[in-house]
Amino acid sequence: MDLRTTYMGLDLANPLIVGASPLSDDVGMIRRLEDAGAGAIVMHSLFTEQLVRDQMAAHVGMDYIADSNPEGLSYFPDAEDYALGPDEYLAQIARLKEAVDVPVFGSLNGMAGGDWTRWAGLMAEAGADGLELNVYYLPLDGDESPDQVEARFLGALAQVKGHCDLPVAMKLTSFFSSPVHMARRLEAAGADALVLFNRVFQPDIDIEELEVTPALTLSDPSMLKMRLLWLAAMFGKVDIPLAASGGVHSTEDVIKAVMAGASGVQMTSALLSGGPEHLAQVLEGLEGWLVEHQYESLRQMCGSMSLLRCPDPESYERANYIRTLQRWHPRPL
Repeated sequence: MDLRTTYMGLDLANPLIVGASPLSDDVGMIRRLEDAGAGAIVMHSLFTEQLVRDQMAAHVGMDYIADSNPEGLSYFPDAEDYALGPDEYLAQIARLKEAVDVPVFGSLNGMAGGDWTRWAGLMAEAGADGLELNVYYLPLDGDESPDQVEARFLGALAQVKGHCDLPVAMKLTSFFSSPVHMARRLEAAGADALVLFNRVFQPDIDIEELEVTPALTLSDPSMLKMRLLWLAAMFGKVDIPLAASGGVHSTEDVIKAVMAGASGVQMTSALLSGGPEHLAQVLEGLEGWLVEHQYESLRQMCGSMSLLRCPDPESYERANYIRTLQRWHPRPL
């Protein structure tokens, strides 16, 4: 069975991509994931705040986010709390490239353009095959227009592309007012792929200590539904590959994502729980399902359940919304 796919301009043996996580800190684990069949590896993110601290410690001038408050850095972890420092991160890219044959993508996580984007070039020099750009930003103060928010993402992408020749996948949040329009803008700005979506970790509240507490839970398959909606909407509306990220745990989840339009499918939480053996099971299940349903290749299935052939996607989605609400009935007590 032909499971090959094209992602970020690169040919992958299959669509299963190890998403950004601590798994990439262990060369032995990455070798096991490659042996299990992983098509590509995404390093865990290098954060703007790490780079800013590193620059400040070295007394180097920086072009940080113009409207940010320097005191805000006190909210973030100390340098020693990050798994890998900036220089160690580059060295880890080099180690992974020596250890495995599948593509290895670096990951940059920040808020907007600035001097930190130059690290894209350093990742390229370290041997990365591509870069995932994660602009994690929520306009919580209400002072920015939607166009200004989009400009942050476009500006960061432009600066990263200016620092390196690597293919760049833009990892998005789901909070744009018009996600398909934004996808087109990012494609026009040079994005080589789009990843749907970055998880936003909502905090919890400790009602006794009156503190806001961070809450991290691993994903579950219910999170995939939003990804399927926007994969199906974007497929065919942009010419660059799409990837699903969040809620992919099983062979069935992978099939759904590819049918909706994904060329790549990132798995993170499922691998943190199940390890390389789980990836191998999902890949075996994917191949078996395609054979059973008489597909000749993965590409034949990609986008087969997208909205591309729907003459009126908005009305179709609206009708599904109404039907869903009308069909629900409470269970008997």
